[in-house]
Amino acid sequence: MDKGEVLSYKINDVFSALADEHRRNMLVMLSKGSKNVNEIASAFKISRPAVSKHLKILKRSNLVAIKKEGRNRYFSLNPKPVKEVFDWLKFYDKSWDRKLQSLKNYLEK
Repeated sequence: MDKGEVLSYKINDVFSALADEHRRNMLVMLSKGSKNVNEIASAFKISRPAVSKHLKILKRSNLVAIKKEGRNRYFSLNPKPVKEVFDWLKFYDKSWDRKLQSLKNYLEK
């Protein structure tokens, strides 16, 4: 497996994790600072076990980091995978810009 395939696999994990609205909202919450499970769960109308499952998916996709302090686990946003996805999407953004400019030039002739 080459580096591109590994990156693609990570990107697939990130896209899969971001596909759920609860997980996206958790990431927005964590972008403002680290929180423990209870703090995160209190912001959602889903069960605490459901919140834990969502956090497990975010951890597996490397979107969150966990720090243990005593009996508490604090979750914080890991922005690196989001940056990798952004960089990946930027490539396609440039490609579309060129194609749309070519179409515009063609239509204006």
